[in-house]
Amino acid sequence: MHDRQRTRARLTRRRFVTGLGAGGLAAALPRLPSAHASPTGTVPDTPRAAWNLNVGRTRIEIDHKVLHAPCVDGAVPGPILRWREGDTVVLTVTNTLRDEDTSIHWHGIRLPYTMDGVPGLSFTGIPPGRSFTYRFPLSQSGTYWYHSHSGMQEAQGLYGAVVIDPLRPDPYACARDYVILLSEWTDVSPMDMISNLKMQDDYYVFRQRTAASLPREARAAGGLLPALKDRLAWSRMRMAATDISDVTGIIYTYLLNGHAPDMNWSGLFHPGERVRLRFINASSMTFFDIRIPGLEMLVVQADGNDVEPVPVDEFRIGVAETYDVIVQPRGNAAYTIFAQSEDRTGYARGTLAPRPGMSAPIPPMDPRPVRTMVDMGMGDMKPGESMKDMPMPDMKPDRTMQHMDMPDTKPGHTMQGMDMPDTKPGHVMRHMDMPRTEPGHAMADMDMSDMQMDDSMPDMDKDHAMPADTPPLEIDDPGPPPLNVENQNIARMPVDRLGSPGDGLEDTGRRVLNYRQLRATRPGTDPRPPSREIILHLTGNMERYIWGFNGRKFSESGPIRLKHNERVRFTLINDTMMEHPIHLHGLWSELENGQGDYRPYKHTIISQPGSRLSYLVTADAPGMWAYHCHLMLHMELGMFRTVIVE
Repeated sequence: MHDRQRTRARLTRRRFVTGLGAGGLAAALPRLPSAHASPTGTVPDTPRAAWNLNVGRTRIEIDHKVLHAPCVDGAVPGPILRWREGDTVVLTVTNTLRDEDTSIHWHGIRLPYTMDGVPGLSFTGIPPGRSFTYRFPLSQSGTYWYHSHSGMQEAQGLYGAVVIDPLRPDPYACARDYVILLSEWTDVSPMDMISNLKMQDDYYVFRQRTAASLPREARAAGGLLPALKDRLAWSRMRMAATDISDVTGIIYTYLLNGHAPDMNWSGLFHPGERVRLRFINASSMTFFDIRIPGLEMLVVQADGNDVEPVPVDEFRIGVAETYDVIVQPRGNAAYTIFAQSEDRTGYARGTLAPRPGMSAPIPPMDPRPVRTMVDMGMGDMKPGESMKDMPMPDMKPDRTMQHMDMPDTKPGHTMQGMDMPDTKPGHVMRHMDMPRTEPGHAMADMDMSDMQMDDSMPDMDKDHAMPADTPPLEIDDPGPPPLNVENQNIARMPVDRLGSPGDGLEDTGRRVLNYRQLRATRPGTDPRPPSREIILHLTGNMERYIWGFNGRKFSESGPIRLKHNERVRFTLINDTMMEHPIHLHGLWSELENGQGDYRPYKHTIISQPGSRLSYLVTADAPGMWAYHCHLMLHMELGMFRTVIVE
């Protein structure tokens, strides 16, 4: 049997039950957790400043998949580390692996770069039989996590949670405190995944569009003809609108605190008391959509930082993000914590209950998302339309052309006679994405029907305005990347998607969190406007499974250099049809989401397909820092840069 046929044949009835089936079936098949599974998810009673951690391989079986997993202290996930803000923590990590180096990166923690745990940048790694002592002061509080940065060990089990107590009293103190750590489990090695994806980009995507799904698509598109045109458009691009996740539930079992769905992790509560749930997405390739049917969730923290409380029914958590929510079960009934994968090929689940042994119904998964022209960076273009069919958005008085993608020009064209929008003091034309023109070409008789412009960015007066005496913003803009072996697409009309909860979540009838709702509880510590903007395109070629920034892999790119204490705006334009969780080590990323001085501080930011977003960074930590997509296979295959703060 062909390798791919063998892989797909593994979608057995058991896998259907634990990954795709209805809740009643899964609930009827309880199974004891592995002896090495993390037992409770309960945050330890007291913080500790000194820890000894051992990294080794342990034989672990979950969902009939056996792996000699690299892990901490013999458990997947590793122990929950509880620290206290203001303390200096000392962690001695001993590598008991036979023949491979290891490391631990403290994700989201502000520390000296020599303690960041990235081999090749901050240190050389921890050889077999050796120990390394991490020592750093804690200047923050909240929910974070740790994981290996060596040999894709993180994808196989080397990760765990970090909880840091605040110095000042917690305004959201709760009677119960649980870590809800989400991850994946598979006996397929990451290198085999890469090999398979390079051979065939949809190797793990087994839910393609078929004739049976056409009627539903026609209803959504407003008719059969638009639906057919949409399919033809995707066919011409040689892409699949159902290609949501590179690796799917056909080989993954989704875990909650190390428990498969039919193992049913449980946390207890007394009716009426408040329960804090610290969600961590420690997976390597999967976004999860979280809800607890029957319970409202109050989001109070994002990536370890307090935000104004937001009541929601559901939220999406990207790889490496953390969210703290508070729930208050009032009845004497159990509730299901339901975390479905974004591509709807499986789920993780657990239970909140007033008594041990209880369970609750598991909701059916939502319909799978289907990508649209928005995800390809085509704005609101309808199937069959061309760029000339797109109407020009109204230019508001306080907007500039900073986010406007200017089209290619024709010989003899100039900018004479072209109506230019008003600009604010301090804004210059260098803030425009200008086309490359050949000698003698100008923009005089320019056909404006093809102009591409994004009018949906946050209002300039909230996030991008500068005082009149501010020097012009210096722009580092490479321009649109070329279409070549390393880049498959250019987002012609990237849009602001911060107000969207993400593909598959817009029309559920539930209240779903979006980035624009995140508002810090205190203004940021650095009120300065940025002096420089660095524009980065997120690029890739699914057919060859290559990823990068600005159309280049890591091996072809130099470092991004920042001056110490420089204030910089990073702007991301996602030219791919996938979400990318972008993580900058060692520095905070202040998301420009329309909240002005109350921008939320994050360490990992989801860039949605076909979108444009920006965030501010104060380069206050000298050293060499990793900057990468946190989808592990994307990082390994090129979407990685080094940031040097000099």
